[in-house]
Amino acid sequence: MATTRKAATTWNGGLADGNGNVTLQSSGVGSFEVSWPARAEQPGGKTSPEELIAGAHSACFSMALSNVLGKAGHPPTRLETSAEVDFQPGQGITQIRLSVRGTVEGIDNDAFVAAAEDAKENCPVSQALAGVDISLHAALG
Repeated sequence: MATTRKAATTWNGGLADGNGNVTLQSSGVGSFEVSWPARAEQPGGKTSPEELIAGAHSACFSMALSNVLGKAGHPPTRLETSAEVDFQPGQGITQIRLSVRGTVEGIDNDAFVAAAEDAKENCPVSQALAGVDISLHAALG
């Protein structure tokens, strides 16, 4: 069964001097301020589309990796995933770096890395961002 999630943004003013507010409507977990300086320079207590993408990608990848490992008979005890999303004004999102460290019983590092590569390729967010260079560092420990 398909699901739909909803977020909305209200923007006030021009690009450089304006600001906005992103509201996560489906979950109701919060609203977050956004601005061009937060996106292209320094956050200053505000978020950016790229930070939101990083959060979505790290969560989706972790779920996908948990699934791959579980199907192989080795559900993880813990996965710690980070995502870094690079934004270059005038070019857009230029690179994403995923990094995961896992605690998984019964597999070696090579098997963990292979599972992580599978998850990277099949994570729905990775697939949605297929036009961007996505690198992965994975290790047990």
